Amino acid sequence: MKTKLFLALLAGVLLLGACKGSNYEAIRDDKASSSSADTVAKMTDTSKVDIPTTKLVKTADMRFKVKSVQQTGDAIAALTARDGGMVVHHQMQAYVERSEDIRVSNDSVKRVSALRTDADMTVKLPSEKLESFMTEVAHMGMYVTLRKMDIEDRTLDYLFEKLKLKNRQDLVEQQKKGKIVIKNPVNVMLLKDDMVDQQIGNMRTDEAVKYSIVTLSFYQSNFINQEMIANDDPSAYQLPFFNRLMIALSNGWHLFVELLLGLANIWVFIVLSAVLWVLYRYYKRKHPAWFASGIKS
Repeated sequence: MKTKLFLALLAGVLLLGACKGSNYEAIRDDKASSSSADTVAKMTDTSKVDIPTTKLVKTADMRFKVKSVQQTGDAIAALTARDGGMVVHHQMQAYVERSEDIRVSNDSVKRVSALRTDADMTVKLPSEKLESFMTEVAHMGMYVTLRKMDIEDRTLDYLFEKLKLKNRQDLVEQQKKGKIVIKNPVNVMLLKDDMVDQQIGNMRTDEAVKYSIVTLSFYQSNFINQEMIANDDPSAYQLPFFNRLMIALSNGWHLFVELLLGLANIWVFIVLSAVLWVLYRYYKRKHPAWFASGIKS
């Protein structure tokens, strides 16, 4: 009877221990899961992140015709400096549409050219001055062929990058405190590089919001340019007719003298040829039958 009672008590103690063990494991699992949930909640909690102000990026383009490309470029540069901006690109080009050379003298030519001139400028100025700047620039031209302004809202993109940056900062802080262990150092470096990229990206957005980029293209009507230049045609540099005639006669006499000298150099061959010809005529007259038989054979 005592043995049965002892066995019953032992079974009860073991059952109670098993129930306590299972409760302990459940509590530990709950603590671990709650810790993970807290970590995720902290990393995804947006209540502690400052909501950025509206991030509006403004850009503008304009193409217009002016009276003078050179003067308009100088005026736009002065206007940009007055509004606290800067010219980041300025290119002016002149193209020769047609050209004709008019001979004025033997050594001078008047070149008449039809030129086309245009220019491209890119300016960077405070966004609050954009509309007034565009209006003043439009008044510099004869007429505007294109005027465009775009506004891009990057508020959500800015907030998106800011939240990702905060998550990575929290992860790095937990890694420093030992709450999270990142075994591969390369992953830590890549994580920090991503943080740098996101910071630089938001800085670029802030810069784009603060300063607007304006692209300007302007041109003027074709104009005529006249200039006196040296004649580069060698055939135009000839002597007068009588000078050329005297030179030709002198060259003819020189050639005649050279011919006589050449004949004098071969006088032996000339005399020998004459002697042979005389002998031939002599024998032909003395022996006509021999020459006749030779021709028949």
